[in-house]
Amino acid sequence: MPSVDGSPSMSTGSGAADSALPEEMQPPKPPGQHAVTVLWSFGKFLATLLPVYLAGYFGFSISLVLFGLMVYIGWKHSRNEKVMRLRSAMFVLENERAYTTARAFMSKQELPPWVNFPDVEKVEWMNQILQQAWPFVGQYLEKLLVETITPAIRASNTHLQSLSFTTVNLGEKAMKVVGVKAHTEHDKRQVLLDLYISYAGDVEINVEIKKYFCKAGVKGIQLHGMLRVILEPLIGDVPLVGAITMFFIRRPKLDINWTGLTNMLDIPGLNAMSDTMIMDAIASYLVLPNRLTIPLVADLHIAQLRSPLPRGVVRIHLLEAEELTAKDTVIKGIIDGKSDPYAVLRVGTQTFTSHTVDSNLNPQWREMFEVIVHEVPGQELEVEVFDKDQNQDDFLGRVKMDLDVVHKARVLDEWLKLKDVTSGSVHLRLEWLSLLSSADRLSEVIQRNQNMTCKTGDPPSAAILSVYLDRAQDLPRKKGNKDPSPMVQLSVQNTTKESRICYLTSDPVWEDAFTFYIQDPRKQELDIHVKDDDRALSLGSLSIPLTRLLASPDLSMDQWFQLDKSGRIYINAVLRVLHLNEDASLTSSVSPHLPSPGAGHGDGGTTSEVALGGVGGAPKPEPTRPQQTTPDSDFASEGVLRIHLAEASNLIAKDNFIGGMVKGKSDPYVKIRVAGVTFRSHTIKENLNPSWNELYEIILTQLPGQEIQFELFDKDLDQDDFLGRFKLNLQDIISPQFTDEWYTLNDVKSGRLHLVMEWLPTVSESARLNQILQYQAQQQYQNKAVPSAAVLFVYLERAHGLPLKKNGKEPKVGAEISLRALTYKTKVSVSYSPDIQDQGKCILRVQKEVWTIFPSISFSKVCECSTSPRWDEAFHFLVRDPTDELLIVKLSHSWGQAMGTVVLPLREVLSEQGLVLDRWLSLDGALPESQILLRATLKMLNTQLAVCPSGVSSDTTGECSEPNLRHRSPLSQLGGQSPGQVKLQIGYSKEENRLYITVLSCRGLPACVSAKDSSNPYVSFILLPDKNRTTKRKTITKKRDLNPEFNERFDFDFTLEECMQRRLDLTVKNNVSFMSRERELIGKLQLDLDQIDLQNGDTQWYDLVEETN
Repeated sequence: MPSVDGSPSMSTGSGAADSALPEEMQPPKPPGQHAVTVLWSFGKFLATLLPVYLAGYFGFSISLVLFGLMVYIGWKHSRNEKVMRLRSAMFVLENERAYTTARAFMSKQELPPWVNFPDVEKVEWMNQILQQAWPFVGQYLEKLLVETITPAIRASNTHLQSLSFTTVNLGEKAMKVVGVKAHTEHDKRQVLLDLYISYAGDVEINVEIKKYFCKAGVKGIQLHGMLRVILEPLIGDVPLVGAITMFFIRRPKLDINWTGLTNMLDIPGLNAMSDTMIMDAIASYLVLPNRLTIPLVADLHIAQLRSPLPRGVVRIHLLEAEELTAKDTVIKGIIDGKSDPYAVLRVGTQTFTSHTVDSNLNPQWREMFEVIVHEVPGQELEVEVFDKDQNQDDFLGRVKMDLDVVHKARVLDEWLKLKDVTSGSVHLRLEWLSLLSSADRLSEVIQRNQNMTCKTGDPPSAAILSVYLDRAQDLPRKKGNKDPSPMVQLSVQNTTKESRICYLTSDPVWEDAFTFYIQDPRKQELDIHVKDDDRALSLGSLSIPLTRLLASPDLSMDQWFQLDKSGRIYINAVLRVLHLNEDASLTSSVSPHLPSPGAGHGDGGTTSEVALGGVGGAPKPEPTRPQQTTPDSDFASEGVLRIHLAEASNLIAKDNFIGGMVKGKSDPYVKIRVAGVTFRSHTIKENLNPSWNELYEIILTQLPGQEIQFELFDKDLDQDDFLGRFKLNLQDIISPQFTDEWYTLNDVKSGRLHLVMEWLPTVSESARLNQILQYQAQQQYQNKAVPSAAVLFVYLERAHGLPLKKNGKEPKVGAEISLRALTYKTKVSVSYSPDIQDQGKCILRVQKEVWTIFPSISFSKVCECSTSPRWDEAFHFLVRDPTDELLIVKLSHSWGQAMGTVVLPLREVLSEQGLVLDRWLSLDGALPESQILLRATLKMLNTQLAVCPSGVSSDTTGECSEPNLRHRSPLSQLGGQSPGQVKLQIGYSKEENRLYITVLSCRGLPACVSAKDSSNPYVSFILLPDKNRTTKRKTITKKRDLNPEFNERFDFDFTLEECMQRRLDLTVKNNVSFMSRERELIGKLQLDLDQIDLQNGDTQWYDLVEETN
């Protein structure tokens, strides 16, 4: 029996159809025909050589000839393939019995006697009727094309007035019905038939436009697919059936053999495009949700047949996948890599695409999609998984499922094995949402949707709105009393759909149907705009609040509506509430593969959220609860990288003026990327030698190959300009633990960056805490950062004895762990069966997530709700002062109803042995027996910058009388009575023949009493010897700032020899009022320029000295 999809094999019998008669049996050729054949062959040979001759005659490149030859070969190959496929299909259909018998004989197998095919039946009688009536169908088609379609085409365009159909012949090969399947169990008022049709015909239709000497046509068509025919309603009068409705559930397979001018459509590239356009045109009429309805009786409500309400809505939860194939291999497959998987979901014409998960063979999507189901059985869900690549995406497998299975099960949670690949499974949760014609449960549905969380951008729908746009009357005319070409735009919130255009009429008939997803019908409305085909001229509008539908009987309205300008429009609007039957039994299965520790670590995958039950699901006695947590051996092994972004020098000027003729400055900032985290400094305006003085800290695991990337940019209004970059290997910082260096910027002409970096290993002792806090208090940074003193590692394992929800059901518990402003959330809790705790187990932690893997254990179905949830998750926090900070753990049901709180002062962890607290803690605001089991580990950051100098011992508290700060931050106060320091950049520009002196900043300036413990500093200098004081310069005044930043550049037109003879006399002064007695001078600096490398430039801090008499 042929395949049920009606698509015969195209690989057999290609030469049978074109077998010729023996030469002696052929009729004699008329006189002169042989000579004409010879002349025709000679003419084709000359036509082949003509393009080569013309290319040489006009001096064209030989590449044009080769390109034309390639196009011709591709067209010829594509056309020959189509001809062969058509002949093969025609041969199989003509010799179906012999072909099938030969296949069965070649397989050397006989079907068992119990095998039968009760679903799909052969209908040879129908094929005989079609074969007998086929010539008359051809006559009807010819009459339709010549008498109806041709005048319509000629009237539509002046250029087509000479169009005519020269040949209309359906051929001798009639359409065949391979099989018929009847569905009578769903609705007693209809007959539902699935016809598996196959047509491989020698049809020939030619069209000609005489005015332009254009000929085109079709010679041979293949069409294979399943056509659903619905006979409804059944009536008690002749002809017993009210109407016939036909449509394809899935797109049929189409292959067209073109002739004439349309031969160009067989060129490679155009053939696929043309077939797709034709299939789109067919789908717009005959593929769901579109239907072709033929009424057989009068006074029939045709709208309900052409656009019936959907059978339901399926909510698809695309959760995760496992053990996908690695496509991104290295060294031509020698080294296995990863894949960047994403999924494509299709139901009929509805298509959805998930986001891409980079470098992961066990991706988690956690996305939700909603699809409208028009026909069950019949419609299928198809899921295809691909690996995202830059050129062509690689195939990772597919799976199909009939949605009738979901319709019967209501809720389906399954792992489905991917087909056409060696390995891989995808985890889906499918929910069938019934359509309710009452609003009684609307509030319940909306409340349930608000509690759902998913990664998709669209919230879950509470209802669907079906709108049947029938017709309009008395629409206003356009200027000049012309008839409009109306179309309708229907909008609900941000979704807008358009009807087809009815040309040149004020009484259009559209008969279009639309469906909208509704989140809350109590707050949304349907907006209708009738416009001309240019979408600029409005012909009328209407707004219908959906609350009117909620107040209508059966949630529907079928009536005329008055438009705001003139005219009226007839609309049938139906609202249906989407309800999930939660009482339906959940059909589920567990992940077919438990990830091994190696796979989980390398792929970043997680196991599904499953409930662990005993073998066979039998109840087990409750064992003794564990008294301590069981994290993995790598728990609390991370360290801290501290980055001090100090300054930069000699950056490139990007903000030029007058097309670069006048050089300006830059507004630099820095981006630091490490371990997926990006830090960004503040922007310093108009400075090529900026000083940031910012501190950043990040917790890192020592993994080989980790890098730190530094990039500098010039801040602009549109796109920031690039100022340089460089990378550092983390291991080069971990090994010495402390670096203080200038780094040259790459990919630019000039520029350096000054960084102080320290790797801080963690230690489990609190003896140096006071010493570290004393060092910490003396640091000042521009970004207000405070160096951390410790790291807190938290491992949250489980809870016990939590209260039930208000409705008496078990909660879905999540935990929030907070320290200062940083908060983490756990994954959804998973209940477990404690009877397997004695089995061997391995806990694998990747970043903040923990997975528990139990070997050789059968798992039960997922159970997210429990009063004894388990998380097994780890978190870490940077701690400034462990003596004065609190760890807060809050439990709640779905991040709503509170389930209890634990407040843990970190000083309690300081008092524990080894700085580790590991026990059950009681919950406040819950039941007396409610507890959580967690481990809190505190580790001090062992910085080298706060150590007691030799000869100075620490006291009993670990505090030094004078800590030795081996590296002071640039904004640290200088000790003693020093007047501070000034930072200068001095150099000579050969391009401009100028000496430049840039006053960057000062630090550690003394405070003045009159300025309320501050100063108003400015810098003044002169280049000696200077009798006329022409080289005297002065900066602006910085109000109330002991560490001012000036960033001002001064240029002098001196030769290099003259610069060597100059001496810089610089003073830092406090700007005071005329009547003040406060000392004006803060400090002085004298510097001979011949002591400086002016050609390369020099940037450094200089000590100021007090004025001497």
